[in-house]
Amino acid sequence: MNGTSHAVIGSATGFIVAHTVQSTPTETLVCVGLGAVSGLMPDLDIDGKLRGKITLPHQMIQLSAQVIGILMVLYSFFEKTAVERWMGVGIGILILFIASLIKQKHMLTITGITVLMGGLSVEERWIILLGIYIMIASFTSHRSYTHSILGVVFFGIIAADLENSLGIQGVYYTCIGGYISHLIADLKIFPFNKRGVKLFLPLSSKEL
Repeated sequence: MNGTSHAVIGSATGFIVAHTVQSTPTETLVCVGLGAVSGLMPDLDIDGKLRGKITLPHQMIQLSAQVIGILMVLYSFFEKTAVERWMGVGIGILILFIASLIKQKHMLTITGITVLMGGLSVEERWIILLGIYIMIASFTSHRSYTHSILGVVFFGIIAADLENSLGIQGVYYTCIGGYISHLIADLKIFPFNKRGVKLFLPLSSKEL
């Protein structure tokens, strides 16, 4: 199933939850939006709609790192001792080398690290866990851990913390419902899915 369909189903889940808990119009909009995002979250392990939205073009990060590397080299020439000067030049050259290796596939990992650091700075656990989730998704193969019960449990913890942080009733059920709707829609029992999901990883790699 494609990303648009997952987002629509997630949005519908959010609307149903909001209607069930009798949310205000503003809270309903929040739930609909969170439902759409949650419905796309499992597919962060591929270059899908949500992944493209939350990551910057790798050229931008690459250029920024190159500028930092060049400035580091130039600045090092003003250091007082030879050791500090050559150490700074070495670090600058290393930054330039790493910048040359940055590709678009690395951007999700960089995004996860950024989100994690942001969560640590504002001391919000759900943001910290979201950063960890994004980093894990950047390293896993498609339809593996993000499409498993472990993924549901991990995302459920994020959703519970998010509801406590926002203070909006129904956020948890919206997020967890949107996420689970994605897994259900990807099951192999549906004729439009050539592959299924490995719900019981790491205990079993059988596709359902």
